[in-house]
Amino acid sequence: MPDNLTIARDARLWPIEEIAHRLGVPGETVEPYGRGIAKLDLAAVDALEGRPRARYVVVSAITPTPLGEGKTTTSIGLVQGLQQLGHGATVALRQSSMGPTLGIKGGAAGGGYSQVVPMERINLHLTGDIHAVSAAHNLLAAMVDNHLHHRLDTDLDPQAIGWSRVMDINDRALRHVVTGLGPPADGVPRQSHFEITAASEVMAVLALATSLKDLRQRLGRIRVGYTRTGEPVTAEEIGAAGAMTVLLKEAIKPNLLQTLEHAPALIHAGPFGNIAHGNSSIVADRIGLHGGDYLVTEAGFGADMGAERFFNIKCRASGMIPDAAVLVATVRGLKFHSGRFAVTPGRPLPTAMLAENPDDVRAGAANLVKQIDNLRLHGVTPVVAINAFPSDHASEHAVIRDIAEAAGVRAAVSNHVRDGGIGALELAQAVVEAAEGGSTFRFLYPDELPLDAKIERIATRLYGAADIAFSPEARRQIDLYQQQGQGHLPVCIAKTHLSLSSDPTLRGAPTGWTLPVREVRLSAGAGFVYALCGDMRTMPGLGRDPAAAHLDIDDNGEITGLF
Repeated sequence: MPDNLTIARDARLWPIEEIAHRLGVPGETVEPYGRGIAKLDLAAVDALEGRPRARYVVVSAITPTPLGEGKTTTSIGLVQGLQQLGHGATVALRQSSMGPTLGIKGGAAGGGYSQVVPMERINLHLTGDIHAVSAAHNLLAAMVDNHLHHRLDTDLDPQAIGWSRVMDINDRALRHVVTGLGPPADGVPRQSHFEITAASEVMAVLALATSLKDLRQRLGRIRVGYTRTGEPVTAEEIGAAGAMTVLLKEAIKPNLLQTLEHAPALIHAGPFGNIAHGNSSIVADRIGLHGGDYLVTEAGFGADMGAERFFNIKCRASGMIPDAAVLVATVRGLKFHSGRFAVTPGRPLPTAMLAENPDDVRAGAANLVKQIDNLRLHGVTPVVAINAFPSDHASEHAVIRDIAEAAGVRAAVSNHVRDGGIGALELAQAVVEAAEGGSTFRFLYPDELPLDAKIERIATRLYGAADIAFSPEARRQIDLYQQQGQGHLPVCIAKTHLSLSSDPTLRGAPTGWTLPVREVRLSAGAGFVYALCGDMRTMPGLGRDPAAAHLDIDDNGEITGLF
């Protein structure tokens, strides 16, 4: 099979206006942004409001190997399969961060014959939304330091500033920095840090905002630090919120592209799935939900992470509830969870892992069963999508079917990477049946549950933890936020994505372990509370080494080496 880039370049793109017509958005809301790309004015949300609501499908996965299990390709292939069945279908995905794209992970536009195109544009800048987020975030950082330097009205405590700077490139040397060095005119020296843009609270705000007005209000609520008397200081008080909104005025408009089979694709916002809530934007979903028969969206990493936050954070903010879920599983993923193999990014899979061995698949079944249960906890019964690889064997697929059947859920083998929509017909039909059956959706916890109880419920019911260990600092922060009236907010637990636990070396569905909560932070703009658990250095982000040596450009101006 040709490589991803060759397939993407051979694709015949339809005019983006034709894709917009297929989605049903009025022509005056379509703003072309180069060949095959457009932004959709937010007026499209209101223009489509009266149309019938599509079935809402969220795609998640088992706990992934370091290589990922193919949620994006499955989401795209499923939409193309639904089209093959005669349904109007749209896919909504997060925008690619250039950090992973230029690192060892590669791009995030799908693969094989289940891609969104133009692939190069998606993975390298697209319409500049991520740069706008970086600019808005760093503007606030500059204004915070300006307040310190000029000793303006807000009596900021230099030791209690929590607002970093961001960039969209991995750069280990900037993980911890000292700013303000030099003569007095260059600012107040203090220790700070950089994060990757996808981990910015501004990115989370962009994904959760429901309108330009809501975006402006959320940005104003961002807390940058505290005064010397312990009072919170917001972006509104710093005077930055209005200018930040101006910088994001175009970025809040969803990007419209197309799959290889010309299904509409809404690519918008990109909060990380292990640090932030890991889902694409609410405004894109509001358009897609009235643009056809099905809207398929992807939630980052495993069902314990992206899907849990989709249900308990995104659905809370949007008021939209899912009709069905898809749980992606792979032969290699379940073999990984058997604990018998090591998988290292950038290196070939172990030869023994590629050999036919149904027992190795069965040995990793506990993770699949647990993630099925995690989706059911929210009242949604998933369809297990067996993402087929060329190295798989029919006997190994049969084991996954047996595991799903024993758990009482549908399963379907999908060859969407190799065959596009035709290869996803079995999966598409299973999803149609599941969506028509409906869901009894419910949140995992009520708003009024205290923050520590919310963390405990997620950890014990979804992750399988036996106990929770709050550090003294985390306990102090929880008590503070409860006293400040923030206890009603949902919780976003930041932990490793490579295990159901907070220890990336624990495979399968570990039990008897303790979740260490070392810090709790308020994300007032996004409207949730972070709980930082385990060793955050094991997570992808700014600290990962870039590996962009594979990327180059030839004499004809064509990009080479892009995944």
